[in-house]
Amino acid sequence: MNLPYQLFIALRYLKSKKRHRGISFNTVISIGGVAVGVMALLVVLSVMSGFHEDLQKKILGASAHAVVLSYQGGIQDYKPLVEKLKAEPSIISMSPLVVGQVMVSSGKRAHGVFMRGIEPAAEFKTTDILKHIKEGSIEELVSASSPRSTKSAAPWIIIGKELSAMLGVFPGDTINVISPVGEMGPLGMLPKVRQFKIAAIFEMGMFEYDTNLVLADLRSAQDFFGYGNAVSGIELRLDDIYKAPQIRDSATRKLGFPYYVRDWMQMNRNLFSALKLEKFAMFVILVLIVLVASFNIVSTLMMNVVEKAKEIAILKSMGATNQGIMMIFMFQGLMIGIVGTTIGIICGYTLGYILNTYELIKLPADVYYLSKLPVKMKLFDFIVVSFSAVIISFLSTLYPSYHAAKLNPVEPLRYE
Repeated sequence: MNLPYQLFIALRYLKSKKRHRGISFNTVISIGGVAVGVMALLVVLSVMSGFHEDLQKKILGASAHAVVLSYQGGIQDYKPLVEKLKAEPSIISMSPLVVGQVMVSSGKRAHGVFMRGIEPAAEFKTTDILKHIKEGSIEELVSASSPRSTKSAAPWIIIGKELSAMLGVFPGDTINVISPVGEMGPLGMLPKVRQFKIAAIFEMGMFEYDTNLVLADLRSAQDFFGYGNAVSGIELRLDDIYKAPQIRDSATRKLGFPYYVRDWMQMNRNLFSALKLEKFAMFVILVLIVLVASFNIVSTLMMNVVEKAKEIAILKSMGATNQGIMMIFMFQGLMIGIVGTTIGIICGYTLGYILNTYELIKLPADVYYLSKLPVKMKLFDFIVVSFSAVIISFLSTLYPSYHAAKLNPVEPLRYE
């Protein structure tokens, strides 16, 4: 297959004459600049995608995909609502819950947490917390919540690994749970205190949950918060988390007032919106690296135009058009961009793979919610970055190519 003469000449111009080795070096620098910019963009976007996905996975593992709530503050009889929701095919499991803020203490150590009252069998199907138990067993939790159980007079509770270390307690120990809302005693209003036996310890791998969340038996939580037979809400697990808005609307219409449904997107809107904005901001900032590399392409092409002035004049005298001359330098700059982008993609993928496989960078979990640097390489990010880099590289060829095309062939040949 015959190459267009413009492409053939552009390939020759990438390799300069021996007496002008500096221009060849500038070409290498231009390719390296594009490669570094593309690699940095891909690695940063992959890390941001990893943060987003890992955080989303942990949040949805510890929380339901949607929750049925009531404007009246509690749901007195939740079983008829459960029957109505069973008709929705996208809802694969449901679990009642009671939620409240309490303080847990052991000895002289205390910490404020959210206590969630659950039915273990239903909770196991609805969230992933009980799948992350490190000490204790779910069988013991289920048997302890059975009406026929006489295993322990104290209600059970499970706590996170970080909270366990903070309080210095282990499965089998007893901790005090204190409600900020007191109860009336013989001497007036007194703090409500109950003892709970630690049945298990979970580890979600997210500091926020491992420190600030405890699970207790539903009936014990109802009694402690004074709910009677009512519950705070009904947790829902969906077959597709991205159908949550549609299911939220349909379930709200089906249940009617005073009930409504909140999905995971609403409950974590600020967090995920901030992550999306941060990812976009990082993309814009790091594109500047590729823009800087494009200036190297401009300078390299301008030096080539000066060096090849005589050759350009000869080509014009042989009948080459201005458009043909422009295409020579456009091809040259475009090849620099494509080669640099290709190298950047290879290096970015390799670095991302290494970071993801060997977990070289550890993070303080109490600051970032995660214990390691997450990396999630997405094809869409690679396509967008590659396309952007090639387009920027192409745009950087326009001025040098136009300058070469407008070169007067008479001046370089006058003294030859």
